[in-house]
Amino acid sequence: MLDNRTVTTIRISTPEEIAASAGGEAPFLRFPERATCFAEREMRLRQLAAGHAMRDYLIFVADIAQAQQRELARAQDWPLPDAEVLRGAMAAGAPPLPAADWPRPAAWRNLLRRLVGALRERVGVDAAAETLARLAAAGDDELEQQADRLLNGVMLGLNLGWAPLVGGALQVLWTDLVLQTQARATAEGLPGFGRVLDAGSCPACGSRPTASVVRIDGRHTGLRYLQCSLCSLQWHRVRIECTHCGRNERIHYQSLQAEAGVAASVPGAVEGSVRAECCDDCGHYLKVVQMDKDAHAEPVADDLASVTLDLLVSETGAQRHGVNLMLLFGDPDASPPPGAP
Repeated sequence: MLDNRTVTTIRISTPEEIAASAGGEAPFLRFPERATCFAEREMRLRQLAAGHAMRDYLIFVADIAQAQQRELARAQDWPLPDAEVLRGAMAAGAPPLPAADWPRPAAWRNLLRRLVGALRERVGVDAAAETLARLAAAGDDELEQQADRLLNGVMLGLNLGWAPLVGGALQVLWTDLVLQTQARATAEGLPGFGRVLDAGSCPACGSRPTASVVRIDGRHTGLRYLQCSLCSLQWHRVRIECTHCGRNERIHYQSLQAEAGVAASVPGAVEGSVRAECCDDCGHYLKVVQMDKDAHAEPVADDLASVTLDLLVSETGAQRHGVNLMLLFGDPDASPPPGAP
């Protein structure tokens, strides 16, 4: 006897499709908040540190974030891109504040030394204290060389012990540059930040993202944004699409799973709040941090605290598309890429 019942398949639309059908468009950019940018990262890192295998390091990075927030609140006078630069970048589909090419003001080194001073007040007599002392005594040329290597992705000669502090100072500089540039562009009716040719890099500074985050706030709810590793800008990218090659045919996800009866202390272990979005076409992956699973999630902090997931995914041969300046992966003795300083 034939079964005449009808089976109906219901397809759930993505937030991007809902916005399009309503005649709207997903907001492309989400700017950092000056008052809370690094403070939220600090709070999340201290929360994640409890019972974590990387507790001491997470607290150290939280201390960096605390010092970064104080620096971002200071009145800084940086040279900003003028109208010609902004219009030229918009026409070329290029970031107007390129990390590798934008002339760094000498004052960034004073910012770095203030960060180092703040950290030296908090550490004991250990290896970290020795590293900070050497960084505090470093000359201007050596600091500029380290910054060049870090911003160009050159591991050869990069001091991995100094990198979180050098990177932390550069994060404050570029976050401030982005906020001041956007404020000036809005006030003077100039082009601001828009889409660039490389959708996998930051529209403001051209850096790679640290991770992506599915947000739950206001008009950004349900949308995925990539978090810049340098300037804290977030830009929209549709879900289930490789952030490296742009394809979506062979995407799969990996996450950490909590063992039965064991409380999970690693973010991502509970219901996959941090997952690795892996592309079998190009062999790259980027983590997705889901705020609907944990409303307190913060892309940089959660990426750092879920480094175990990176280790597991790397065993499959996949390469990380993102970068976290607080914990760099790579061989410091490796040869630099062609054209790098």
